[in-house]
Amino acid sequence: MPHPASNKHQDAAPGDAPSPPRVADAPPLRHHVQCQAHKFGGSSLADAERIRAAADLVDDGAPARVVVVSAMHGVTDALIGLADLAARGEDWMPGWSALRARHFDTARNLLGAAAPEAALAADFDALHARLVDIRPRCGVDADHAAWVHGMGEVLSSRLLHAALGGDAAGWSRLDAREVLVVHPGELGVAVDWEASRALLRKWRAHHPGNDVVVTGFVARSASGQPTTLGRNGSDHSAAIFSVLFQADALTIWTDVDGVLSADPRLVPDAVCLPMLSYAEACELAYFGAKVLHPQTMAPAISHELPVRIRNARNPRAPGTLISATPGERGQSRGTPVKGVSLVEGLAVLELSGAGLIGVPGTAERMFSALRQAGVSVIMISQGSSEHSICSVVNQAQADAARDAVEAAFAEAIGDGQAQGIALTPDICVLAVVGDGMVGVPGVAARLLGGLAQSRVNVRAIAQGAGERNISVAVAAADAQRGLRAAHAAFWLSPQTLSIGLIGPGNVGRALLEQLAGAAPRFMADALPGQGLDLRLRAVANSRVMHLHDKALDPATAVESLAGAETLDLDRFAAHVRAEHLPHAMIVDCSGSDAVADRYADWLDAGIHVVTPNKHAGSGDWRRFQAIRAASRHGGRFRYEATVGAGLPVVQTLRNLLDTGDALHGIEGVFSGTLAWLFNKFDGTAPFSQLVLEARAMGFTEPDPRDDLSGTDVARKLVILAREAGRELSLDDVSVENLVPAPLRDVGLAEFLDRIAELDPPMQARLDAARVAGGQLRYLARLDREGRASVALTVPDPSHASLHGQLTDNLIQFRTARYPDNPLVVQGPGAGPDVTAAGVFGDILAIAQTLGARA
Repeated sequence: MPHPASNKHQDAAPGDAPSPPRVADAPPLRHHVQCQAHKFGGSSLADAERIRAAADLVDDGAPARVVVVSAMHGVTDALIGLADLAARGEDWMPGWSALRARHFDTARNLLGAAAPEAALAADFDALHARLVDIRPRCGVDADHAAWVHGMGEVLSSRLLHAALGGDAAGWSRLDAREVLVVHPGELGVAVDWEASRALLRKWRAHHPGNDVVVTGFVARSASGQPTTLGRNGSDHSAAIFSVLFQADALTIWTDVDGVLSADPRLVPDAVCLPMLSYAEACELAYFGAKVLHPQTMAPAISHELPVRIRNARNPRAPGTLISATPGERGQSRGTPVKGVSLVEGLAVLELSGAGLIGVPGTAERMFSALRQAGVSVIMISQGSSEHSICSVVNQAQADAARDAVEAAFAEAIGDGQAQGIALTPDICVLAVVGDGMVGVPGVAARLLGGLAQSRVNVRAIAQGAGERNISVAVAAADAQRGLRAAHAAFWLSPQTLSIGLIGPGNVGRALLEQLAGAAPRFMADALPGQGLDLRLRAVANSRVMHLHDKALDPATAVESLAGAETLDLDRFAAHVRAEHLPHAMIVDCSGSDAVADRYADWLDAGIHVVTPNKHAGSGDWRRFQAIRAASRHGGRFRYEATVGAGLPVVQTLRNLLDTGDALHGIEGVFSGTLAWLFNKFDGTAPFSQLVLEARAMGFTEPDPRDDLSGTDVARKLVILAREAGRELSLDDVSVENLVPAPLRDVGLAEFLDRIAELDPPMQARLDAARVAGGQLRYLARLDREGRASVALTVPDPSHASLHGQLTDNLIQFRTARYPDNPLVVQGPGAGPDVTAAGVFGDILAIAQTLGARA
């Protein structure tokens, strides 16, 4: 047999999953265990310290114990290498000597003078003799290969046996080759249970003790020749010997806390599953869960025996219990899915053609051709139209698969009845698994929805009638993002948003403070795996940017820009759009027209955009249309804070229009800054003094002319007009500029020096208003015909703008439903805190559409 251990999991991350026979049929282990079986992988026996720890773990108080061992970490690979060197006629002595020294050093560190050096010396002498017997250029025969490859378990069993006290402490040591009889089967190595039980009875007659250390991985053929159980052999051995010794339960000791909901290297938020059914464990094992292998589950399933996966380095962790019927407690926090797995290195093979429709035997002919070519089919998908049959195969076999199917259908292809064979490489299969999926509507919708939200295209889908597994084929480039998205879609991990912030000015800094305060709460207050992870991974100003692989602390993000690299918006966006995270968002608080130019491209790439920047909504019409189009099929675009800071102005208008109302007009105070100025301006203080006071409080832009010009108000009016379907641009708005012409183009310092020049014209306007019995307000108006204006006016004494608070924005919507008494949205509209709150609200709104439960 060629290298029977070449595919073996040396210390397969978490143990693989066999199981012993047991009488009890409830999922939890019994309180009074008669026989407990343990299995230790190579990582749990890697050195003297780990072997000593394993000996302590076995001391569980059970009346009888069976301990199955793997070779020490790396030893099986070393033995395979020695046999190969011997077969090639190369010098294997240095490797043999190093292996001998490692075991002797471990024995001495473990037991000192009590180390079983004589027994180890005899084992290594025997290994030496076997290697000498291997004839160069003749290859390694199966018997020699199995004997040499299985020597690691013999050696580790001696060390653990001695560490447990050996024969003097009542421990026997069983070389599995004395009793375990196996033969090749159609689905792998099969156990001759009758012969094995007979040999074990004979062995027990000479070793009647209750405690036994057993070599894993190795066995014997019916003729008595040495062999191995192949891949994951030690775990399979543990399940077999649990049955043979009639153990009540099996604990597989590994180096992780149990079976995880996904590969933690790909999904850092993977959670440890407390319980699994055998069916779930097998599904997860087949689809790549390294802790398990389906073959090791067979004895457990047939005898309904519980298997617990535990961490030898963290024995306090309860691990994962695998049993026949884990029941409701097995359902992970209400989600129907237990785990998500990924199989990589695949290709999609598709046979299509109109001539295939309704023709019996087409699928049989295709799969027969694949079988004869030795090609394993991972997944099958066929539509009810029968126009095409799609199968997923290992990429290494893809060319052979295509050639075989083309040969089988050569005549049909030649006659035009079949279009031919399409082969798509670089495919992964993503599978969601769980007993709770059975009979539950909407599971597939949740999976496909989560993938769609992460911009992952599904190439093929398959679900069996058992409803325990849904598998989808996706492009390898999308696989990791899809895995994270699927994991989050079923609440197995927090919904994660990779966030980049541009523009840490007044609003940006306020937003960072709010994120720092609220983001931890979204994780802490949620049920396990159901939180919202707002992960700030990039920050930038107009000159530099700082990109972080994991997460920036919002509280110190601005300080990280000191000495940062030059701003590159392409690199910034690519970093935020990390392949290993399901969702990406850029928050633009910059007020830059150049940044707004990037929105459409970001949205097209699936990056969500949130902004208080008014340039996108009120600038170039064609750019606005491109942004709108991209947001319909790409990322989501939220801009509530562009009009009313933290007020729901855009959403209110959107709700009116979406429910069929007709807009007649919009009017109101659109600037919290100007609202404050004209609520305060009563002649007791010069207007210029109020402007400087507002600037000192942070109510104005750094240059107050940006507020006094009316352009900001006009932009807000354009945004609302476009939201209502009007094709309005900034040039179409009549705007009254409150800054006298001589002050509009001077530098900021000069403007502030000459700011008193504002006072005479403003005092004259106030006096005129008082003569008319009114007050001044700076109002924006859009009428039914689409005419737009922004000006300082004297509204009617009953106008709502005359009765608001100091910084209130006030927007009135007159519609078909509200023709006389308009719908009013009113509240604070100035200051970075309320604007940042509006931006934060948009962030959370997008997160909730992605499935977050914040």
